[in-house]
Amino acid sequence: MLYKIFLIAVMSILVHNFILSRFLGLCPFFGVSKKLDSAIGMGLAVIFVMTLASAITWILWTFVLVPLNIKFLDTIVFILVIASLVQFVEMFIKKTLPVLYQALGIYLPLITTNCAVLGVAQLNITSYPNSFLYSICNGIFSGVGFTLALVLMSGIREKLELAEVPAPLKGMPIAFITASLLALAFLGFAGMLE
Repeated sequence: MLYKIFLIAVMSILVHNFILSRFLGLCPFFGVSKKLDSAIGMGLAVIFVMTLASAITWILWTFVLVPLNIKFLDTIVFILVIASLVQFVEMFIKKTLPVLYQALGIYLPLITTNCAVLGVAQLNITSYPNSFLYSICNGIFSGVGFTLALVLMSGIREKLELAEVPAPLKGMPIAFITASLLALAFLGFAGMLE
C-alpha cells in the first residue's frame, strides 16, 4: 500500500503534473506566477480544494451517482462541490489573510473554473473508483505538483524581471517560452516509472 501511495505521489507531482504535462490550470499558472508569495498562497488554496474535492466527489460518485444510475450528472455535481469549496476558501483567506486575498485578486475565485481541480475529480473516479484513500492521495499530490509548478515558474519570472530580455519578448512571450522549457524538463520524468 505504501508503494502504491509513493507511486501516486511521484506520478501526480512529477510525471503527470497537471500544469506541465496535462496542460490544465494554465490561467492561474500564468496569472499568479509573477510573485512567489501569491504563487505559494494560490498553491496552498489549490491543494486544499483539490484534496477536499477529491474526497467529496469520490463519496458522491460512489454512494449517490452510481447507485442512482445518474452518472451522467458527474460534471455538474463536481463543479457545484468545487464552487462551494472555493467559496469557503475565499471567505477563510479574506478573514485571516487579507494581504494574500488582495494579492490573489481575481485568481482565487477562478479556482472554481480551474480545470485542474475538475480534472483531478474526474481522474479519481476513472483511475481509483474503488479506493477512497488513493483518491485523496491523488488529490493531495496533484495539488502539490500544481504548487511546485507555480513556485518554480514564479521564481524564474522574478529572476527574469532583473534580466535583460529583448523588448518583443518581455511579459507573456517570455513566460510562455519559460513554461514550455519547464514542460520539456518535466517530460524527462515520463519514463521514470513506466
